[in-house]
Amino acid sequence: MSAPGTGQPPPGDALSAGMRTIREFAGVHEVWPRGDRLQAVREAALAYRERFRGQGRIHAVRSFDIAAAPYPTRYAFHGAAIGPNPFVNIVNRVLVVHFDGFDKVPRTLVWEPTVAAGSSTAPFYAQLKRLAGDFLSDRVFTRYYHEPEEVLPLCGLRPEDVDYVSFDHLHVQDVRLIMGSSKPLAGQAAPPEPLFPRASLLVHRKELGTFASPHPMQWAWYVDGGMDGVPEDRVAAFDADVELGVGVSLLWTPGHTDGNHSLVLNTPDGIWVSSENGVAADNWQPELSRIPGVRRHARFFRHEIVPNANTLEDSLDQYDSMVKEKTLADRSARDPRWLQILPSSEIARWKRQWPVWPTYSHGGLRYGSFPGEAAEGRAETP
Repeated sequence: MSAPGTGQPPPGDALSAGMRTIREFAGVHEVWPRGDRLQAVREAALAYRERFRGQGRIHAVRSFDIAAAPYPTRYAFHGAAIGPNPFVNIVNRVLVVHFDGFDKVPRTLVWEPTVAAGSSTAPFYAQLKRLAGDFLSDRVFTRYYHEPEEVLPLCGLRPEDVDYVSFDHLHVQDVRLIMGSSKPLAGQAAPPEPLFPRASLLVHRKELGTFASPHPMQWAWYVDGGMDGVPEDRVAAFDADVELGVGVSLLWTPGHTDGNHSLVLNTPDGIWVSSENGVAADNWQPELSRIPGVRRHARFFRHEIVPNANTLEDSLDQYDSMVKEKTLADRSARDPRWLQILPSSEIARWKRQWPVWPTYSHGGLRYGSFPGEAAEGRAETP
């Protein structure tokens, strides 16, 4: 059975999986005019921040690098960055989060488990490979660190321990390689098995709609057929801002894509946000940036953010969403100038990309201990 007119499985309702709607953000994305909307978003984020903090903390989180992929410099900072190399590299990272549901049952979320083999088939990267050739694409532009299934043993977990999988959006994701499919992929005899056999995919309903019927301006970033045959009972959709459990929320942050959402965690060091609305801390705090052009661009236009802009489905919405993120995030315990926002894909500090290097990098997240691990006490960001 498919959802009408989409060819995709009809998603289940994520709220039935124990999630709760965040009341503070109800209606803020409909406020008009747009300047008033930005203020409404900011005020709602401030109100929710205090309530979220008081609900409790997660048990544990670890981040792991997955792969580094080429990315046009002009996209990374909305054309503001100045450098000799037309490409930077962004490193995809996965987060494994252990927390209590509101029913007090422990649960595990895997955030951004990108399968690089699937991402390479997205039209943008497939065409880039044809232009650059196999050597540049596979040996120079790309670097591999972990497969998503390799990180679970490092946390003392098994694939069947994972309850939820989610991405901030579905750019360059072949969901079939993660959630499984009833149909074989091209050139394969058997359908792909799920990486996490018990997990539900948590996804904003608008992102599913875009995947099913992308606009030409969205086409280059979505894997064609990337959700074909994904079992309908493995997909749980939501429509707005939701709480997943104690210390874990998924905030609707539209703009980069219509269904974009961001992960918010409460940890011993306060609130963290993970997002790909930016690819460096500089995107959220351009006034501190040492990347040539970024600070000047923000000052000239009186912008408090500079977006990651490979797609601008709604640049005003993305601006508001990044303000929403930075309003929620606490300041870093290591360097209080910087907010605790961790890009889900972050620019690598590679020599050939100079001077387009992150001014500051948090490096990753590591707190607490998972079941089966020795207790670690407070863990540090590596």
